[in-house]
Amino acid sequence: MSKPASIVLIDNDRDLLMATRQTLELAGFTVEAFDNPLEALKRINADFEGVIVTDIRMPHLDGHELFARVRAMDGELPVILVTGHGDIAMAVDAMKSGAYDFITKPFSTERLVQTVQRAAGMRRLVMENRALRQAAHSAQDGLPLIGQTPAMERLRRTLRQIADTDVDVLIVGETGSGKEVVASLLHQWSRRAKGHFVALNCGTLPDSMIESELFGHEAGAFTGAQKKRVGRIEHSSGGTLFLDEIESMPLSTQVQMLRVLEMREVTPLGTNEVRPVDLRIVAAAKIDLGNPRERGDFREDLYYRLNVVTLAIPPVRERKADIPLLFAHFAQRAAERFRREVPAMTPALERHLLDHDWPGNVRELSHFAERAVLGLHVAENEAVVAEAASFDDLSLPERVDMFEAETIRQTLSRFDGDVRQTLEALKIPRKTFYDKLQRYGIVRKEFSPGGEVS
Repeated sequence: MSKPASIVLIDNDRDLLMATRQTLELAGFTVEAFDNPLEALKRINADFEGVIVTDIRMPHLDGHELFARVRAMDGELPVILVTGHGDIAMAVDAMKSGAYDFITKPFSTERLVQTVQRAAGMRRLVMENRALRQAAHSAQDGLPLIGQTPAMERLRRTLRQIADTDVDVLIVGETGSGKEVVASLLHQWSRRAKGHFVALNCGTLPDSMIESELFGHEAGAFTGAQKKRVGRIEHSSGGTLFLDEIESMPLSTQVQMLRVLEMREVTPLGTNEVRPVDLRIVAAAKIDLGNPRERGDFREDLYYRLNVVTLAIPPVRERKADIPLLFAHFAQRAAERFRREVPAMTPALERHLLDHDWPGNVRELSHFAERAVLGLHVAENEAVVAEAASFDDLSLPERVDMFEAETIRQTLSRFDGDVRQTLEALKIPRKTFYDKLQRYGIVRKEFSPGGEVS
């Protein structure tokens, strides 16, 4: 639960001051009451998270002048003026200069409480946006793994502890959760940082190519091998080799990798020469390799050889408190890229961020932030509201279409618009997929990084 909003209440009429204070405290606010505006000003600064409610006619300093001083501190600090009938013109002038609202005497309890509640809500959003912008600005690319939840703090702590060792590491996490970011940090924070960070996704290469990519080859080793090639393993010597989606590695290659891990040496294709390598391997999997049913054909001995240290990255849905901060970081980055303003955190946007499960994890959230910066999320949210409002009036086929279109959008976002992975996840033929894109007006390239077609 959020803490009660703070109110600075100022009125030189002590009886009215105490009565108004009691009204606001009964409504759940934390109230500091002052009968001297000069004393109240000592309590207020640009970091004040609450609302100011002040009378206009007071000795020493009237409400209009007090508002001017507050505005000089922070133009977004809400000030509510309490006016007599003779002060309305003055209050209207203050409103034009940025005062939040004015209430005329005698005022009803309900009117006062509602106005203060709205002002407190606005101030909360202002302060949250400032905090998010500051946090996002601090979270530069050199300091990724953004998050303040205990799980992320533990992960960063563990990374610091093991980064400067040569221990091999297995990273487990869902698609889009940031496994390569973790691997890259292990490299950056280690004494191997001056060496190469070499990444290979085992799921993207045909079986016929992966051995050549990993171990290298000599000229003439096979048809098409016109010149010598240094493999990824040898190239990473002195640095870090990151093998993503290692569960996709062919069985024959797993046998060779097991020997590399045990002997720390590599034999390129087409030669009998054995070359020693100064190797650290960071492997990543999106399944639990410790579970025999999930592991499938993956060799158990290779799993245990890699599983010296295992790092588990929590999915975004399990660290909801980090989502606004992640969004702010990605929105800041997208705003710089697209030369746009960072969108404000509105209640509707915050509700969407916290209600959505983010099956594509950080990658999906990053794409959503880009669309938000471009103003596209507004149209999406309006469409969702319209759909929800009329859902009960739809026929069953129309409801099925709505669900199907949204599922396709979410899956495309999850896989960066990659058609192959989307087809595998949806388990539909390619022609059916493109027919549905056309039917629902879905533009696939909008889900690819930078809007590129792949």
